[in-house]
Amino acid sequence: MTRTAFEGARTAKVDGTTLAYREQGQGEPAVFVHGAISDLRTWEQQLPAVGRSYRAIAYSRRFARPNKDIGPEAEDPWLLHVEDLVAFLREIDAAPAHLIGNSYGAFLGLLAAVRHPDVVRTLVLEEPPVSPLFVSFPPRPAELLRLLVTRPRTAIALLSWMAGTFAPLTKAFRRGQDDEAMRIFAHGVLGKGPFERLPEARKHQIRDNLSTLRAGILRPGVPPLRDDDVRSIRAPVLLVTGQLSPPALLRLTDRLEELLPIVERVEIAGASHLMHEENASAVNEAILGFLERRRGGPAPPPAA
Repeated sequence: MTRTAFEGARTAKVDGTTLAYREQGQGEPAVFVHGAISDLRTWEQQLPAVGRSYRAIAYSRRFARPNKDIGPEAEDPWLLHVEDLVAFLREIDAAPAHLIGNSYGAFLGLLAAVRHPDVVRTLVLEEPPVSPLFVSFPPRPAELLRLLVTRPRTAIALLSWMAGTFAPLTKAFRRGQDDEAMRIFAHGVLGKGPFERLPEARKHQIRDNLSTLRAGILRPGVPPLRDDDVRSIRAPVLLVTGQLSPPALLRLTDRLEELLPIVERVEIAGASHLMHEENASAVNEAILGFLERRRGGPAPPPAA
């Protein structure tokens, strides 16, 4: 991490921690939520584009750079990040917001819409890993058998993904082989080709944030998610997938598309799971088009 990587970033104190963020522009808040191997730097191609029409804000989640790192044995429960997000929005006067999330960050946005609908104006979700709609993490054999009967394509995709990525990833982390763990995870979520094409600066960002991935894999804190939770969301949602993304992530997105009451979907050509970096112009166009179509829509419900 270079000394200038986060130069000019602001900070907000929420829930006993400090979160770094950048913002650009004015208008309705559009808040970007990064995934497990990223920090606010992942959105550097979105802030200028979205900031021309909105108050675009990218923050680094708890334990992501440049924030304080996670302890070696600490847990990292997902719902803590949801509460951080909600507190952050209120602290910087950005609620209700258009939430734009990638991967884990997209799942957090979804959970925020379920648990705190008053802070969410719309959602743009890039392949949230919503496997709890089908199985626990780690999955129980009975759940997998039931899924094989009811949704065989989804079951096969999830089994292949978990066996080929998460099982060897767990072993690598337990052996202290962090470079190998990074390679396994990146190949599993991006594909070998997209990972090898990442610039060295982006691979360095992954290394900077590998400790949070390690905690999430070795001490998972993934909350349950039910079909009815997703059906309860009243915010308009844009689902964004990559043309080259792993089949498991596409099957999970298929299920969200079935359940969400107000939903659109777009595929980003030539891109995988980090589509907002791999084909930024197409993602920016999709985000801005969606937000414009939803401009002036009904406000979220008030807080209970």
